[in-house]
Amino acid sequence: AMDGAPPASPAGLSAYVAVSQLLGLTLLATTGAWLGRYRGGVAWHSPLQFNVHPLCMVLGMVFLQGDALLVYRVFRHEAKRSTKALHALLHGLALVIALVGIVAVFESHHTKGIPDMYSLHSWCGMAAFVLYLLQWLLGCGFFLLPGASFSLRGWYKPQHVFFGISIFTLSIAACLLGITEMLLFNIRDSYSLFVPEGVLANTLGVLLVAFGLVVGYVLTRDDWKRPPLAEELALSMDFKTLTEGESPGG
Repeated sequence: AMDGAPPASPAGLSAYVAVSQLLGLTLLATTGAWLGRYRGGVAWHSPLQFNVHPLCMVLGMVFLQGDALLVYRVFRHEAKRSTKALHALLHGLALVIALVGIVAVFESHHTKGIPDMYSLHSWCGMAAFVLYLLQWLLGCGFFLLPGASFSLRGWYKPQHVFFGISIFTLSIAACLLGITEMLLFNIRDSYSLFVPEGVLANTLGVLLVAFGLVVGYVLTRDDWKRPPLAEELALSMDFKTLTEGESPGG
């Protein structure tokens, strides 16, 4: 890098991140259009309370979760601590929004006398939320609080990365199941006739998959991983010396 300027992002990374954000915003707009045009809109403590659920789940469990996963690829040269804090903050925000969505569906079911938690969608969705909450709590415990030892963090990091991508995938799968369920409940008789609502909702499903694929691609490209900064390398060497008694040069 010239004159102390941060090195440029790897070729292609910025384009993929831009595409992911474009897909994410299109995803939210499509969800809003479906609920607004065909399902009467969104309101709390009304017959429309259910509609808060899909909106919150797409916003929290897909868009914000995806963006939180991308933080380490986008902020490549900022201090690790602040990048870590942003990663945790976005995941925390996603969890709060998802919780609002879960409360909305349970309250709506109770008001209308509909049973809870019997469908495959509800099982996968609840599993995704509970795992997401656990992942967030463990992540904060291991990486943000000063207590965890260096070797413990080193052991936990691969599990954290694996479960991060897995929970994101499960969240998208739960959304796809939810879309199908909503269509079968609401337009069962006309769905097979390619009515506009069915086509729009199917399009939303395709956008969800596309967003997941683009985010997944960015996350799994090894050469796009965040390079450790000089001070992080020095710190980990010091840690290694303290914990394992090795000399930094050895």
